[in-house]
Amino acid sequence: MQLQFAGSIVACFCAAVGICVAAEAQWDTFADTWAACDALNRRVPMFAETGPPHANRFVGVFYFLWLGPHARGGPYDVTKILAKDPAAMQKPDSPLWGPLYAAHHWGESMFGYYQTDDPYVLRKHAQMLADAGVDAIIFDVTNQYTYRSNYMALLREFDAVRRLGGRTPQVAFLCPFWEPARVVNELFQDLYQPNLYPHLWFQWDGKPLILADASKIGRIEIYAQHDTPVKLAPGHTWGQSFTNSAFLEGVEGCFPTWGTRDSALTLTLKRDGPAGEVLARQRFENVADNAWLGPRLPKPLPPGRYYLEASEPKGTIGWWGLWDKPLPAGAAYVDGQPVSGSRNLRLNHQDPRKEQILKFFTFRKPQPDYFQGPTGPDMWSWLEVYPQHVFYNSRGEKEQMSVGVAQNAVGRRCGSMSEPGARGRSFHDGTTDTAPDAVLKGLNFAEQFEHALRNDPRFIFITGWNEWIAGLHHEFAGVKLPVMFVDEFDQEHSRDIEPMRGGHGDNYYYQMVSYIRRYKGVRPPPLVGPPCTILITEDFSQWANVLPEYRDDRGDNVNRDFPGYNNFTRYTNFSARNDLVLGKVARDNRFVYFYLQAASALRPANNLEGLNLLVDIDQDYRTGWEGYDLIINRAPAENGLMTVEKNSGGWNWKPVGTAKYFARDARLHLAIPREIFGQGRRLHFDFKWTDNVPLKDGIMTLYTHGDTAPNARFNYRFDEPQLQ
Repeated sequence: MQLQFAGSIVACFCAAVGICVAAEAQWDTFADTWAACDALNRRVPMFAETGPPHANRFVGVFYFLWLGPHARGGPYDVTKILAKDPAAMQKPDSPLWGPLYAAHHWGESMFGYYQTDDPYVLRKHAQMLADAGVDAIIFDVTNQYTYRSNYMALLREFDAVRRLGGRTPQVAFLCPFWEPARVVNELFQDLYQPNLYPHLWFQWDGKPLILADASKIGRIEIYAQHDTPVKLAPGHTWGQSFTNSAFLEGVEGCFPTWGTRDSALTLTLKRDGPAGEVLARQRFENVADNAWLGPRLPKPLPPGRYYLEASEPKGTIGWWGLWDKPLPAGAAYVDGQPVSGSRNLRLNHQDPRKEQILKFFTFRKPQPDYFQGPTGPDMWSWLEVYPQHVFYNSRGEKEQMSVGVAQNAVGRRCGSMSEPGARGRSFHDGTTDTAPDAVLKGLNFAEQFEHALRNDPRFIFITGWNEWIAGLHHEFAGVKLPVMFVDEFDQEHSRDIEPMRGGHGDNYYYQMVSYIRRYKGVRPPPLVGPPCTILITEDFSQWANVLPEYRDDRGDNVNRDFPGYNNFTRYTNFSARNDLVLGKVARDNRFVYFYLQAASALRPANNLEGLNLLVDIDQDYRTGWEGYDLIINRAPAENGLMTVEKNSGGWNWKPVGTAKYFARDARLHLAIPREIFGQGRRLHFDFKWTDNVPLKDGIMTLYTHGDTAPNARFNYRFDEPQLQ
């Protein structure tokens, strides 16, 4: 967030171009019933562990739109830079670094150094987040940029998924903490008022949710430039006069406390100048660092000349401003006497659209501070240190908590991720686990999520999904170092859940899936039908009454052809071929039968090369290749038979039999001798289909190549109810 820039339904809705588009019937893949196990042998919980879906439980994930728009060269990868020169953090002039304030990646996403508007990546995100049970993605627009072209690109792709009957999260925005008015107005004007993609707006209390301070909505005039703050001394006053050209609903200044937490001051608004009539006065205690504060006005004030005065300081507190630049039509004062320079101000004017905006959204005021917690009802957090606070609504309900992967907190202050003592991925129980493999485990994430589960709020806000970059600084929050990165730094000191290349891979993704399931519950597994014999012939009607039905997303066999970050490369991948959409399993005393259906005719029709069935016959990830004990059709099929091979360690397989198969057009079925699954035992296995995926290159190719059913590392589960 810190960058400095030099049931089937047919729906009919208005798309962005104003065309009425008919959505296909909802295609529920029952992703919450899928099995999975990560690289650390951590299984995602199933129905027996979570129970049924819990009512009124929602999950949002912080999502970033800024990959590309702020590029100034690069990609500059901090992890790769430090691998080349471990001392580079002490060398601000090293040619390995990008320019001051330029965005640097902490590492590389599994999808590469992508741009946010890459359609392929957006489709993958929609799929992965929906499969995880995420209800909303919350866009970061706290830096005063709305990234309209990027969020519109995302909405187009999410809409396309929904038109195929698929599921996606809905969207909301986290607006600037102290100055949200311009951003809220822009979002309302560009997205909400034109009614673009309303089916993708996340609703809260019956209205679109927006995270912004409702008291600061309206037309705001800001004089916020500053260089150095002045400290307020006991017995003295600082003031700033200004001329207002419209009805005034509020005036504020920005007051630093230098990281202290017991500061206070009194603010007084007067007419004309230091000796003028007192119009409003308010005392502020425990002021947060750099908070915007102003006395509450009993009613809007007409245009005229006014004066804001700070007095009665307690602790360490100041007022930001400029030493040598006066405010237009105003002057700075010390003890009632004019001085050079100016103090910064924010003027809140009446806005004819204000009431319309206030009525349109459900507002929740975001708390920027990692430590303070709520200062009133109807506030939400985005990131806090452990133990996180519960944020209550005005009805007194436990409404919201945040869960973070890591926090740029140093001691009891906001710091930079590159500072010693920052709370990285391995921080828990008050300290950092320094074991080499600790970063793989998500210890910080787990500690925070366990705390949230104990409190069980209605909404959990997870930070975050795909931030990836941070600006290069030399100073932050009063700390000066040769090279600094505030919100992201390296693998340990970063907070993205989106899988990475190398490192922890997809561990954090499945950790998130597991916690969301524990929080929200899941549906029971599908019931397995009675045994039946399938004749491997051209008669696919034999499968009509076989249950259950294992589904995969429609239309997810998409190719990639899009420039990378800063146009440093072009990402191309044309491995998508067959769109696998549906499978079934049957069995009798002799065979286990598998059925597969694609969206169109299977290719290549002559031998189905590259179409594989993987089976984990014991539901034990520790055996086989990535848990899979059998692979079918690794060698191209011939003479109506597919090879059945059993794993012999690593990517090594040995033939153990053949499976008779028949394929025509979009459908395929095959029969595997039951004895291969274990003689005389009940069938308990997990399985998946893959098409045109180079499995020998590693398990992560399930994300990036061809099509898999089900998605990524997930598996379908088959549990025979009783011995037959």
